[in-house]
Amino acid sequence: MRTTPVRSPPGRGHGYRSGVDLGITIHLTDRCVDVRDLASEAEARGFSSLYVPEHTHIPSSQDTPVPMGGDLPVDVYPRSLDPMVALAAAAAVTSTIRIGTGVSLVAQHHPITLAKAAATIDLLSGGRFVMGVGYGWNREEMAHHGVDYATRRARVRETMLAVRELWT
Repeated sequence: MRTTPVRSPPGRGHGYRSGVDLGITIHLTDRCVDVRDLASEAEARGFSSLYVPEHTHIPSSQDTPVPMGGDLPVDVYPRSLDPMVALAAAAAVTSTIRIGTGVSLVAQHHPITLAKAAATIDLLSGGRFVMGVGYGWNREEMAHHGVDYATRRARVRETMLAVRELWT
């Protein structure tokens, strides 16, 4: 295990921790904590990362079963923040914490705009951006983006190949 120096909150610890990184993943809405406050406090307390998942919306007509079971909180998804914009705000008020998508629904993006947004956040954050990539589970949400659920995996692979090429 490695030992990495971190800034401990006043009165806590000795400023070192073992090799376990602790991060935060939060589905941000306009009704929860401000991402700038969360990122600043997480960094000050020694967290290593902040991840924000992506859902542009959850359609009101929902037939796709929820992967974790139960019903979706209908008051959350319509109020979701855009992860790239939220992470840019987090990057602006921090200097060490890694920031990333947890995950980006790549099939719902055009490769050029996705590559540009990710590269911009990575540049503005000093190389701290981590792009988590996912296929997605919600058929109706994908349909609203013009994505065929059956071919989404191939589309994600194609998009990420294009994104990586654009980054070189």
